[in-house]
Amino acid sequence: MHVYNYLALGDSYTIGESVPLYKSFPYQVVHLLRKKEFNFNAPEIIAKTGWTTDELQNGINNSTLLSKYDFVTLLIGVNNQYRGRDAIEYKQQYEDILKKAIELANGKKDHVIIVSIPDYSFTAHAQPMDTEKISREIEVFNSINKALSIQYKVQYVDVTAGSKDVKNNPSLMAADGLHPSEKQYAKWAKEIVELIASQLK
Repeated sequence: MHVYNYLALGDSYTIGESVPLYKSFPYQVVHLLRKKEFNFNAPEIIAKTGWTTDELQNGINNSTLLSKYDFVTLLIGVNNQYRGRDAIEYKQQYEDILKKAIELANGKKDHVIIVSIPDYSFTAHAQPMDTEKISREIEVFNSINKALSIQYKVQYVDVTAGSKDVKNNPSLMAADGLHPSEKQYAKWAKEIVELIASQLK
């Protein structure tokens, strides 16, 4: 039986800041896939809280990776926005990472899944910052990664709309008042698993 390998690239949203590691979305993805009787190794995660696109790129370059992975997810950009980094720079660096992700997925574009940047403007952390400005800037960054997903014919999961539900459902927020709870990560994982499982049928 083939044992599948999954690589998750990103930042605090990928490591599951403020929830147990096994409740992060990459681990929940593997858990759900195993329940469907697909044989997956534990996810390999290259991510760190606070990382921007260039820092993720350095993280990838400094890691000893397998020659190929069966699936790769990519979620990066919130810290570019938070630090006021340029959208054009984001596109250039994101595109480089995406090309690497496709290469790591053995060239199988439909085995690469881009996850959109959540909107944190509705969290307590965003107050008293300009919530409209945050939402607007994240929308710009997501329009870039969405366009790249179309250009490179990779999969796309939009978690941004759901991330705004925290204002009506506090259980979707982790104890730190900023990051998603395991409940919200479970929603992301379900969508990702549907895409992965469809490739394995």
